[in-house]
Amino acid sequence: MRKQDSGYDYHRYRQLLAEADDETKRLELIELLIEEKARDQLAEQRASDRAAMTAKAIARVLGSSRR
Repeated sequence: MRKQDSGYDYHRYRQLLAEADDETKRLELIELLIEEKARDQLAEQRASDRAAMTAKAIARVLGSSRR
């Protein structure tokens, strides 16, 4: 069985799916899943960008202190 992602709320999505008893609710669920995945990807990208900027700043400080 696949390991669950820490941000993936399996029980919440399962409940929403059970409640999606018409086309409108199913489409709303699909839209919610897409939005939340996009938000998670954006958060991951921001974290990666922050880590890269931090590494660059550290390298710059260390490089200037060796001169």
